Amino acid sequence: MSAKTGSYIVVFKPDTPDHVIEKAAKDVEASGGKIGHRYDSTMKGFSATVPDQVITTFQAHENLDYIEADGEVTAYAKSVGIGK
Repeated sequence: MSAKTGSYIVVFKPDTPDHVIEKAAKDVEASGGKIGHRYDSTMKGFSATVPDQVITTFQAHENLDYIEADGEVTAYAKSVGIGK
């Protein structure tokens, strides 16, 4: 039975040193995961496709801010008649 894999955004606390984030990314790759985009301007972290059990391990990381499922985001706007 193979491990379930998912896409996630892994975000670290703002004061996390870059070398800690780099080590975490290498740990993901060593576990068979793949790093997607790296975030370093509005937040610190990366997107990754990894086996779900790796995410469970990351949840205990002392520098972790949060992890969320990665997915497509869309905007939906509905026109509303004003003054009719």
